[in-house]
Amino acid sequence: MECPRDSWQGLTRLIPTAEKVAYLTALLNAGFDHLDLGSFVSAKAVPQLADTEAVLAELPEPDGRDYLCIVANAKGLERAATQPNVTSVGYPLSVSDAFQRRNTNRGLAESWPLVKELRDNAADAGKRFVVYLSMGFGNPDGETWNAGVTLDAIARLRELGVESVAIADTVGRATPELVEEVCRAAIERFGPGGLGVHLHARPERAVSLVLAARNAGITWFEGALGGVGGCPFAGDALVGNLPTEGVASALNLPYAQLPELARRAKALRERYA
Repeated sequence: MECPRDSWQGLTRLIPTAEKVAYLTALLNAGFDHLDLGSFVSAKAVPQLADTEAVLAELPEPDGRDYLCIVANAKGLERAATQPNVTSVGYPLSVSDAFQRRNTNRGLAESWPLVKELRDNAADAGKRFVVYLSMGFGNPDGETWNAGVTLDAIARLRELGVESVAIADTVGRATPELVEEVCRAAIERFGPGGLGVHLHARPERAVSLVLAARNAGITWFEGALGGVGGCPFAGDALVGNLPTEGVASALNLPYAQLPELARRAKALRERYA
């Protein structure tokens, strides 16, 4: 899963819609068929992605590809439901109450009923529903965490009918050993289907994290060309998305155009940061 949405959302200057469309089209032409490309959230909260509807209108029909957009509430899902090019909607749910409040202005007690509502509404709209399980490898807020906390959250999601769960290392602090431990335990308990990882890391640690997750049996990985983007709460300017070119190399994936696309991704960051 290539995540330009995660690359762009923190940039302060607005990227023109036409430039976003050109970049996404280049990704499609290069063979990427799973894109996290926009969000339906408040324009005040994420102004960079306020043009998501306009971007979607200029893209080719998915035609078997996956176009995912993030939502944060029922209103966002209503917007996504009107977009024929949206095939999946993603919702960020944290195992940390403190982080959930920072990220969505809603605690976990309020978020779990919303997950059920969003899942049902997505199904009614014919959209796949994905939960990004933030702080899935621990959190910096002093709350009790162990692998069981993450596994129990996945179990509760499965009980609610959520089949697609990406375990997220939101602040980029997980070690390869911890990634392998949590992912292996999750696959042993739930099977490999519908489980993925969305990891953030310093560039020099990215490949080791990918290999650890792969060794545990994970086959769904998320990254962003050039390692652009990441979580603003990481507290480390060097922590970003896993660089797709590094992930592809580690997994022996044949994307010949990656170096040029990575240069384009970094150029967008430099131009609009």
